Amino acid sequence: MALNEEAGTERVGSAEREDFGELMRKLHPVKSFVRRSARLDDRLQRAWDRYADHFLLSLPQGDRDLEVAAGFTFDRDFVREAWGNDHDLIIEVGSGQGENVAAAAAAHPELNFLALEVYDPGVAHALLFAGRDGLENLRIAQVDAQEFFGHLGAGVAREIWTFFPDPWPKMRHHKRRIVQSGFAAQVRHALAEGGVWRIATDIEDYALHVHEVMDGDAGFENAGTITVSLPTEHVGKGNAEDAAALPHADFTESERFEGRVLTNFEKKGLAAGRVIHDFTYRRA
Repeated sequence: MALNEEAGTERVGSAEREDFGELMRKLHPVKSFVRRSARLDDRLQRAWDRYADHFLLSLPQGDRDLEVAAGFTFDRDFVREAWGNDHDLIIEVGSGQGENVAAAAAAHPELNFLALEVYDPGVAHALLFAGRDGLENLRIAQVDAQEFFGHLGAGVAREIWTFFPDPWPKMRHHKRRIVQSGFAAQVRHALAEGGVWRIATDIEDYALHVHEVMDGDAGFENAGTITVSLPTEHVGKGNAEDAAALPHADFTESERFEGRVLTNFEKKGLAAGRVIHDFTYRRA
C-alpha cells in the first residue's frame, strides 16, 4: 500500500480490546532478543539527555524489564495525545539505528511514526535523528515489541514494518524468530482495515520461515507480485551451504519497498552477496 493511501480503523468495545490484550500477554511468547547492556558514547548520551523527554514515550512500567503495565491500551486516543494529531500511524518493530524510520518520518510529515527498539544505542540514535531533524511526527518506545503488541488497540496502525529482524540462525533458536503465528495475530489486530505488514530479510532461511508462518494465515493476503525460488527445507548455522542442493519451490514475494532507505545494515548484506527478500501481507 502506498504511504498516502487511505486506511480505515476497526471499532471494537473496550472490553473486547482488553480481553484480547490479556489473552496475548498470557501466552508469554519466547523472547526474540537477548537484553545486552551497552555504554553510550558521549554523543549518544547527550542526545538521550537532550531529546528523551520529548521524543521517548513515557509508558506505564510493567513488572518485567521492557514490559508495559497491565491495563494500559495504546489506542487512537493515546496517539492523539502523544502526537498531538489524528494522522495515520506506522510502527517499525526493531528500528535498529533509527536510519529508516527517521528518513520515513522526514519524507512523510503527514504521517505519524513509532519506532520500537530494545537496545540503548539504537534508541539513542533514533533520538538523535528525531531531535537533530526536528521530526515532530516521530516517537520512540523502548519496549519488548511482542509484549507491547498485546496492548495495542484494534486498528491503531496503518502499516507495521519489521525490517531485517534477528535471524536466530541456529536451528534450535528458530522458535525465537519474531515472525510467529501468535505475533501475526497481534499484528492483524493492530492493523486498520486494509493495512499491511511489511517484512524484509537478507537471510534465505528466514524467508522460508516467513512463508511458512504467513502464507497459510487466513488473516492475511500475500500482496506480492514477484516469484522467487527457495529451498523447501530449513538449514541452520553451520549447514547453510547445503541449501543450494535442497529441493526448491516457487514463492510469491514483493518488489523492494521503495519507502525503505538503504541502511548501513542492508548495505553490508548486499556486499556479502545476500539476496534481500521483501514481503507485503495485507490484512484480509
